[in-house]
Amino acid sequence: MREQTHRTLARQGTCLSRPQFGVFYRHAVPMGTTAKEEMNKFWDKNNKLNRPMSPHITIYQWSVPMMMSITHRGTGVGLSGGISAFALLALVLPDSYPYYLDLIHSLSIGPALLGLAKFGIAFPLSYHTLNGIRHLFWDSGKGFTLPEVYRSGYVVIALSILTSIAAIAYM
Repeated sequence: MREQTHRTLARQGTCLSRPQFGVFYRHAVPMGTTAKEEMNKFWDKNNKLNRPMSPHITIYQWSVPMMMSITHRGTGVGLSGGISAFALLALVLPDSYPYYLDLIHSLSIGPALLGLAKFGIAFPLSYHTLNGIRHLFWDSGKGFTLPEVYRSGYVVIALSILTSIAAIAYM
């Protein structure tokens, strides 16, 4: 009987999630509708019910944890993109690494610009690593009170700056 019901509803063009459990979800989407039609239905329903639009990022008050979350994601994307670009260049470029290193040295970049470039490499790496360690502590269930979140955030920022400066001094 259940199989017949499923077949009948399937013929009517209704997609039912997990029919093997015998549960018919009320949010079943008719098959054959386009995404634009579904979007129009969604907005028509929201307008009819006088629902507000989701808040935009501009209404939020910026906080340290918010900025650190965005920066953590950005440094992750930047580091993976940079590593991928360097790997691709190493495969494609015709000469060896020492040639390109000598080329960079021949540009006679001043020490201030060279230090800034080193910081631009060292800071994202140290920040992403230290903030990743912070996330590992969170995964263990520690450090979730608001004062601890702010304190650990300031510690990560301070240690990231210090380790970046130490790395620049060492290089």
